[in-house]
Formats: sequence, structure tokens, C-alpha cells
Amino acid sequence: MIRPTIPDDTTALIALADATGLFEPNQLEELGEILSDYFGGSSGKGKRFWITDDDNGAVGVAYCEMEPMTDQTWNLQLIAIQPDRQGQGRGATLLRYVEQTLIRRGGRILLVETSGTPDFERTRTFYRKCGYEEEARIRDFYQAGADKIVYCKALSVQHQ
Repeated sequence: MIRPTIPDDTTALIALADATGLFEPNQLEELGEILSDYFGGSSGKGKRFWITDDDNGAVGVAYCEMEPMTDQTWNLQLIAIQPDRQGQGRGATLLRYVEQTLIRRGGRILLVETSGTPDFERTRTFYRKCGYEEEARIRDFYQAGADKIVYCKALSVQHQ
């Protein structure tokens, strides 16, 4: 069941992100701060959202926020599925849920940033399979040899 993330999910979601092996300790700490800020009642709730794939506990999570100073361009900041639940279509289902949520909100474009290193090849393949195209590459962005790759998907063909 995909549902809005609640404060009680915080510990499980950080553990889920940690279990993927793709996040450094400082990134996990920052993730906790972002969740704390989100649930702390700060402004901007309509410009960002968290959702959880719940199957008797958190098995997936996605976090999306609007890009400031744009007309309905959104960034998928995080999507993760428990490693033992990957390969079951849960990530694609969660991503489609994000896309449908954004379309209902008038979202035009969804951007996804990821690393160009070999350990993120499976991630990049996932985005391509879900209809995302590589839009940009910034060489050595994260560190020497670790490019940032930006994928993009138009959410609606109806532009005003």
C-alpha cells in the first residue's frame, strides 16, 4: 500500500536508505534532517511530499519537491526500495504513483539526478526503463570521476 509518509516512519526510512548501500553516513544524517524539517510544520508542504510503500512496514520511499522559480518542474530527490524487495516492480509502481500525484497537481516535468559511477548502473537502467531520458551530465560533480546525470520526463503533453 502506498501512503503518505508519517513521522513514525522516520527511523525505518533512514534504515531503508542505509540498507541500499548507496548513501554515505553524512547523507543519511541529512536525510533525517530533511524528514524532521518536513514533519516540523515548516512552510512549503504543497511544494514537496514524501510517500511510503508499506507492506507491514516500510519497504519503499520516495521524496519529491518542486524546483523553485519554475513552472511546475519537480525533482525526485529520493526513491528507494528495500534490497530484498527490489526486482518485484515496487520501484516502478512507486515512481508511477509519484508521477500521477504530480500530474494531478499540474506538474509538467520530473527531473531525477543520479551518479554516473558503476555502482549506480542499476539505478540508471531503472530510470531509462521507466521512460526517463538523460538530459544532462555534469562531469566530476560529486567527486573526481563521479558525474551527475540528470534524467527528465515530461509528465503532460498539455502545455499552456
